[in-house]
Amino acid sequence: MPIYQPQRGTYDAFYEDQENIEKIASLLKQIASIYGYNPISVPVYETTELFARSAGESSDIVTKEMFTFLDKGGRSITLRPEWTAGVMRAIVTNKLYATKDLPLKLSYYGPTFRYERPQAGRYRQFNQMGVENVGVSSPYSDAETITLGYNSLKMIGFSHVILKINSIGDEESRNAYKEALKEYFSSKIDTMCPDCQRRYKINPLRILDCKDKDDQEIIKDAPKMGDFLNENSKKYFQEILTLLDNQGVEYEIDDSLVRGLDYYSHVVFEFHFISKEGTNLGAIGAGGHYDNLVEEVGGPKLSSVGFAFGIERLNTLLKEISPETYSKCFLDVFVVWLGKDVESYAYDTLQNLRLNGFKADMNFEEKSFKSQIKIALRKQAKFILIIGEDEVKNNAFGLKNLLNQEQITVTKDELITKLDELCIEEE
Repeated sequence: MPIYQPQRGTYDAFYEDQENIEKIASLLKQIASIYGYNPISVPVYETTELFARSAGESSDIVTKEMFTFLDKGGRSITLRPEWTAGVMRAIVTNKLYATKDLPLKLSYYGPTFRYERPQAGRYRQFNQMGVENVGVSSPYSDAETITLGYNSLKMIGFSHVILKINSIGDEESRNAYKEALKEYFSSKIDTMCPDCQRRYKINPLRILDCKDKDDQEIIKDAPKMGDFLNENSKKYFQEILTLLDNQGVEYEIDDSLVRGLDYYSHVVFEFHFISKEGTNLGAIGAGGHYDNLVEEVGGPKLSSVGFAFGIERLNTLLKEISPETYSKCFLDVFVVWLGKDVESYAYDTLQNLRLNGFKADMNFEEKSFKSQIKIALRKQAKFILIIGEDEVKNNAFGLKNLLNQEQITVTKDELITKLDELCIEEE
């Protein structure tokens, strides 16, 4: 029989790896809830046109990274490469914008698909958690959303986060800047990579995102966006920076930052993690402001701002930088039973432990005391509960702490109360 392997760019998550992915996602969702965000879920696939229209034809997502196929009806379908377009579509489809209480504050979590070169912590199928703040154009909305992302990373264990931030201005400012870029690159574009040559024709802003080392040497002397911001864009950006300063958010203005999606306007940003040694480990989340996306998918003109994190990327880094806080799968109690006649009694005790909220397990094969202890240790149990014929007869159990090897006797009636006390002491 063949042994099937996972597809390139995917992986199997299990045990503590999966537990920590779920833990990170749960914490991020809780923090978003504190900021007033409500959960939303949208289908994992949409019509291809939705993503092509929203991301923009110059984006790498559209040109290289989408998983697209024809369904049985001949319609072009795409697995979502990012959530924002689907969330905006859901807002329009369900007329969520028809409320007096704008902005809509929505959070999401779930699988996302991009056909890109797999890297450490980056996969072709991965989970994204993010937020969208839709309906109000205000520096406060932008600053609050950015602060939420910044504080979220701090709260889940990233001690030193730097926000890289830039303004790509309003439409007037961007059009002026695009013309300046076209003029600058016009005599150089023939020597640059095919991606840059394509972007030059469609959206020269995206050239700034090129990772080719030779092209980066040319890009570093290109005109800067800040020189082309009109007064309104400058004022809007400065107000955001002032609000971030007031909240103690550490940031660096990066005038080459444009982000990979064409729908952004005004502020764009990336969250970078700096190791204890001072090494920048790259972007661990990103987002920006956008003004026209709701309108482009059939709704009213509503300004929005949002960001997203790749959960597997966060999980990989946290495992490396903070192994002491990285959760391990464990049991509160492993029930050790001795003698076939007590198995049913032990099983009933096990179910009672679970009904009272303890993570508990037992083995259903008759094994020696020593063998069961080894199983308990492999399962990283905190306590073992010993049940033999004498324990059944006396309605009392041996309760042993596997961390400090202390053992006590507890009656059946006091078992739950005593375990509660001991587990609190362990915490």
